[in-house]
Amino acid sequence: MTQAVSESANDLDGVVPPVQTGLVVSVQAYIATSVDGWVKGWNSAAERVFGYTTAQASQGDITDLIIPARFRDAYRADLVRLSHLAAGDPSRVLGQQLQLTALHRDGHEFPIEMTLTVTDEPGGRMFHAFAHDITSARRAAQFADVQAAIALGLAEADSSTVAGHRVVEALGVKMGWSVVELWLVDDHRQVLTCAARHVEAGQQLGDFALDVLELGVALPGQVCAGGTGRWIRDLGADKASLRSSAAARVGLRVAVGVPVSTGRHTLGALCVYGNRVEDPEDTLLGLLSGLAAHVGQYIERRRAEELALELARTKDEFVAMVTHELRNPLAVISGAVAVFDDELEELTTEQQREYLRVIARSAQRLSVMAEDLLDLARLESGHLAVELVNTELCAIIGESVQANTAPAVGKQLTMTVRLPERLDLHADPNRLRQVADNLLTNAIKYTPAGGEITITAGLDHTGQMITWTVADTGIGVPPEEQPRLFRRFYRASTALDKRIPGTGLGLVITRGIVERHHGTITLAEHTGPGTTFVVRLPTTPVLAGSDSEPRGLP
Repeated sequence: MTQAVSESANDLDGVVPPVQTGLVVSVQAYIATSVDGWVKGWNSAAERVFGYTTAQASQGDITDLIIPARFRDAYRADLVRLSHLAAGDPSRVLGQQLQLTALHRDGHEFPIEMTLTVTDEPGGRMFHAFAHDITSARRAAQFADVQAAIALGLAEADSSTVAGHRVVEALGVKMGWSVVELWLVDDHRQVLTCAARHVEAGQQLGDFALDVLELGVALPGQVCAGGTGRWIRDLGADKASLRSSAAARVGLRVAVGVPVSTGRHTLGALCVYGNRVEDPEDTLLGLLSGLAAHVGQYIERRRAEELALELARTKDEFVAMVTHELRNPLAVISGAVAVFDDELEELTTEQQREYLRVIARSAQRLSVMAEDLLDLARLESGHLAVELVNTELCAIIGESVQANTAPAVGKQLTMTVRLPERLDLHADPNRLRQVADNLLTNAIKYTPAGGEITITAGLDHTGQMITWTVADTGIGVPPEEQPRLFRRFYRASTALDKRIPGTGLGLVITRGIVERHHGTITLAEHTGPGTTFVVRLPTTPVLAGSDSEPRGLP
């Protein structure tokens, strides 16, 4: 079978005289052509379907107008064969309904269903084609396959993460979308995170590939904020969004986003991106919305199950933290007080002072722990105070290094600091000092004697983002445990094995502070022993809900 038509000797049955087609013409595209393919008739429906006005199509070659270049020779040959086949038997339908790939004036291809009739007219033999766009029908059929694949994928998935990847893969592969993204709201961090992304083979993403967005920003954020679907027919024309511009630069043209919802509240957004400009289509929006609702119900059930497991795990980790981190300093304080009570008159002044120093150190340890728990509570309630002013980061890092020099020297650690003269930004200096202290004290705590710590900071190539790293040659974090590193009360097995004290709260609070500054903190790939933390901070203020923030762009 060629792209154009396929026929047999039995195809010439079912008379459809042209005079009886008036009702069809009003809803179907009607095209009349001579045997050699020149357009003689073109109705308003044909204008809508193929994009050419009657004046533009008249006397044009139908093959050049609506047939993709790779099929044109075969189509012309089929017209000649059909003309000979119908000789002496005019006003016959040539075959059943045919499904072809047609070409729109704007260059995109789409499927059509067409019936072809031939008549002998005073001016010569004429072909009459009645066609309609079947994109919606074909999408609906494809969508049935997608729904089946997704239902199976959700049933077999052992976690919401696996389920998300199966959803986007099914949509991308079976529906032919270049990029499919599932975004979910992170309630603790008050941001959107990309839970899963499918990218068609050969599709480059460049700076379009963000993993975190503010609520209300770009298509996913706008869909979540509004709670309704949104269609961007031409990403290149969406000048208000930096992410739309980034999508257009890598060849993406159309975007559709629908909310992932449980019916009571919005959990995220499901977004698809294609490589051709398309007008909004209610059928596709409806199909995607139905699928997103199914995904939302699944996520809500899985989250309830995972939350129960997380609560049980957090409870165990909190009990372990209390057992070790609270009981030990309390035992030290109680022991020192008992000695004072029993032996005060026998202790020298220096011995009394030493016992007081022991009590003070343990009390300070408890104070820090209490402050961390309070910061965690503020962070999770959204009340962690951040007061942004014009700030200089190098001075903050320098103060933290100076304050932590003594414990580093005590462990014979080599500390290397590489900073420019100034790094100006809009931030809370007290909170950034907290970040600097947390990262540096962790590096000192988890690096064995004789190790190295390296601190660097500088502007990236855009001049809008500061990259700040703290690297050490310490005990490191096993790769399989790294995804849990920023979870509250979590302690790496390497720290537990070596009985290094800690609450498992410092990195959680550090990430919360960094993200309140519209930045990111990640654990980077690290050669050899140890860890490298990378903090990225914008230099300029970011307006809440703005889609022009520099974060994530190169």
